Amino acid sequence: MNDLSFAVPLWVWAAVSLVIAVMLAVDLIAHRDNHVIGFREAAIWSAVWIAIGLAFGLVLLWWQGSEVSSTYYAGYLIEKALSIDNVFVFALVFSFFAVPDAYQHKVLFWGVIGALVFRLVFIFVGAELLQLFFWTAYLFGAFLIWTGYKMAVSKDAELHPDRNPVVRLVKKVVPTDPHYHGGRFFTRIGGRQVATLLFVALIAIEATDLVFAVDSVAAILAITTNTFLVWTANAFAVLGLRSLYFCLAGLLRRFTYLHYGLAVLLIFAGVKLILSETPVGKLPIPLTLGVILATITVSIGWSLIATRGEDNGEPTPGTGHPAGAEPEPADDAPAVTPSTGGHESRTRPR
Repeated sequence: MNDLSFAVPLWVWAAVSLVIAVMLAVDLIAHRDNHVIGFREAAIWSAVWIAIGLAFGLVLLWWQGSEVSSTYYAGYLIEKALSIDNVFVFALVFSFFAVPDAYQHKVLFWGVIGALVFRLVFIFVGAELLQLFFWTAYLFGAFLIWTGYKMAVSKDAELHPDRNPVVRLVKKVVPTDPHYHGGRFFTRIGGRQVATLLFVALIAIEATDLVFAVDSVAAILAITTNTFLVWTANAFAVLGLRSLYFCLAGLLRRFTYLHYGLAVLLIFAGVKLILSETPVGKLPIPLTLGVILATITVSIGWSLIATRGEDNGEPTPGTGHPAGAEPEPADDAPAVTPSTGGHESRTRPR
């Protein structure tokens, strides 16, 4: 599989990883008080993350030229678009476990760290397979086409976090208390260390994102197998997931037709990956960028136009707590029974 190839010194990998770590640390420090995140704060942080992601593309333009930069932007855009689907899952998990608003950012913070680790592993494994065995392009391509088809025809399939095998295994292996104890993942009850309901919600986020990471990485590998570009596009897109959730929370139910756009992107990525191992070869990056931008614009625009005039004054998905209502962080907090809260699942089926 022919692809972009340019030397990336070890110090560049280290520098980029350090920048990502610093950004995560800044985000953690900024939200260490577990305050409820409002739309204005989320919008500012989202703008910061997006600006950083776009700025990195300019660095690549200066360092390696327009082809490398355009390839990065194509990967970044498709990852950013697919990350909106993650937001629907976050809303469902938070609603199901009735996670208090003030602790949602903490769950998402650690969830994003897990997402970065999963994607890093999948990137190196997937890229190596595509380089060593040409026929894996057909397998990955078929998988993306099938995933896109399933997303298009089964948008209302229910997702039950409590039935996830990983969540069920954790509950069996780790002693768990069905209460929230402030913002803690673990606490001591009767002299015994137990996991809290917040930890169970975190595992649900991680487990569902593990599945998302597979087709997410496969989609960007259809654009390039250069591990540095794939990793940076993934990392900078995923870093803004927390802010994106709080920014889009009130608009989630208006994205009625977004799943069609994401389905088109996955199918396009699958076809592109298969064609790369045929006489047609890899599709031009400008064409890829154009398809991604047009698909995202049309699907989101179509959704917002079709649902204009609808009341969006509902509480933040996940809790039903009014914005600004601070939950009690005491150790003797009452038990919270997981509930879907009447929130519709619009995530892709598995």
